[in-house]
Amino acid sequence: MVSLNSEVQGKVMNTEKLICEVYKSPKHEGMYLYVRKSDAMAKVPKALLERFGTPKPAMVLLLTADKKLARANTEKVIASITMSGYYLQLPPPKDEEMQAVNLKNSKINL
Repeated sequence: MVSLNSEVQGKVMNTEKLICEVYKSPKHEGMYLYVRKSDAMAKVPKALLERFGTPKPAMVLLLTADKKLARANTEKVIASITMSGYYLQLPPPKDEEMQAVNLKNSKINL
């Protein structure tokens, strides 16, 4: 997780917009990679790409500090992309009850 120091927070607050492309992992359900659209995958480490799989384009977003994302803090996403060139969104943890439901659904083809 990215920790925002005051310098980075200032940069994020002053960032008017960041056009980012979001890619879905074909290997891991619920895993997404956010990158600056103009950089594409240039700043993503090769080891991460190997584990992530061949990225599948999911969407293009215009991020601003006040925009809400469903499962990520927008300021942290912007800060991570600004500092590292990418933000990796991991799948939500599965609890035992949901695993049982998923198993039952898979057996009845839902």
